[in-house]
Amino acid sequence: MNYAIYGTPTSATHERFGELLAQALEERGFARVPEPAAADVVVNLVDEDNPKPFRRASKGTFSFGIVERAEVPADRLKANYPILVRSLSNIALSYTPEQAVWFTTMERGDYSELANGDEADLARRVIGRLMPLAQARLVIDNEFREDLEPELWDGDEITQEIIEAGARMGDLDLLPAPFPIEELLNERDLRHVKLLYGIGGLSYGNLSQRLDETRFWMSASGVDKSKLEIPSRDILLVSGYVEEERKMVISVPPLAEPRRVSVDAIEHWMIYQAHPDVGAILHVHAWMEGIQATQINYPCGSHELAVSVAELIAREPDPANAAIGLRNHGITVTGPNLLEILDRIEPLVLRQIPMI
Repeated sequence: MNYAIYGTPTSATHERFGELLAQALEERGFARVPEPAAADVVVNLVDEDNPKPFRRASKGTFSFGIVERAEVPADRLKANYPILVRSLSNIALSYTPEQAVWFTTMERGDYSELANGDEADLARRVIGRLMPLAQARLVIDNEFREDLEPELWDGDEITQEIIEAGARMGDLDLLPAPFPIEELLNERDLRHVKLLYGIGGLSYGNLSQRLDETRFWMSASGVDKSKLEIPSRDILLVSGYVEEERKMVISVPPLAEPRRVSVDAIEHWMIYQAHPDVGAILHVHAWMEGIQATQINYPCGSHELAVSVAELIAREPDPANAAIGLRNHGITVTGPNLLEILDRIEPLVLRQIPMI
């Protein structure tokens, strides 16, 4: 794999830490290339006052923006999230020399690597935290097939329950809106970030419910889950997975205008295929105490995240009624149907996600 440096450092220490990150990448076998568009990993040295976006040519390119600050902000998430979206990064880093590097994710994760007097060691640990994310394989493309049965064109009782469950999630404040990216980006960058992250800046989380042995209805990406309306647009029938092409197969009616299915469709697919008694799956950016959790905060829509979640579900005493955590991210819960899941977690769910 290879990498490139992008952007202009704002100080000598900013430039120096960028080079230490480059050195840490090379220690892992990465080769430096002069053209960022050709790189697998891009180190974007960001000016906090004028963040320069890196517009990748390939969705497979992993870009992280790093800004230098003299001190750690009192509200790190509020300070760093705009850097994340303005730089069009997969993850944003805030570097305070000789103190820490803080990571901010699109899911509003906020965690750190602390300095120990050795900035080269800090850079190596930062790259160590980033590598599983950078090398994750995304499964976010869809293949739409006009093979949906006519009796399902207008939905069914399951799509109606998904609509009701989405509205209830909104009532329970389980759909936190991301930072208002519409206020931070111009129209061009907003289109790009929607394409990059597969979201519409409306609400996070997703929900699905099984239709039959192999298929399930699932909420679309980039739609307010509390206001789901139209089957085969806002709620899609996942009917297969083309592994060699990393595409989820979506069955739609003729002439449909579907959105893309949620990026977590691959995770739900793995769970449903492994556990025929799972009837529904809910994912929200909240938390529950005492649950097992993944060890690495893989990107949404990655094969690696799906595998790690599915493995934890399989280890639960009752996989059909399980709740597990996604590190620095949220929870995934299984059950017989969505309304039962909401009944079960309502008294237990915490809105604050612990960051590690």
